[in-house]
Amino acid sequence: QVQLVESGGGLVQAGDSLRLSCAASGRTFSTYAMGWFRQAPGKEREFVARITWSIGSTYYADSVKGRFTISRDNAKSGVYLQMNSLKPEDTAVYYCAAAKTYSRGTSFYEYDYWGQGTQVTVSS
Repeated sequence: QVQLVESGGGLVQAGDSLRLSCAASGRTFSTYAMGWFRQAPGKEREFVARITWSIGSTYYADSVKGRFTISRDNAKSGVYLQMNSLKPEDTAVYYCAAAKTYSRGTSFYEYDYWGQGTQVTVSS
């Protein structure tokens, strides 16, 4: 049973930082891509960042490039999203996801497993 459990969300002010964590369990993820998505109220779920577990190749949405950093810890089976210089428009529920097979790993449809999400709220 694959489980992805996010943590680290909260309420912060614009300009602050947060670090989200995703604990992955239930199988070996060495060939997977791991992604972070977010969904704001009334909006579709959108891609934020992804990393390949094997070589750590990363890709970011333009809206977060230069502010967010995705990383993984193979020993802990953890995936992280360091979010700096947060803006009110970053407010959303953030989801961790895992893709067995993928192309660029930026599409919702490429991902097979999802966490329950963690709320990030950025006040102005």
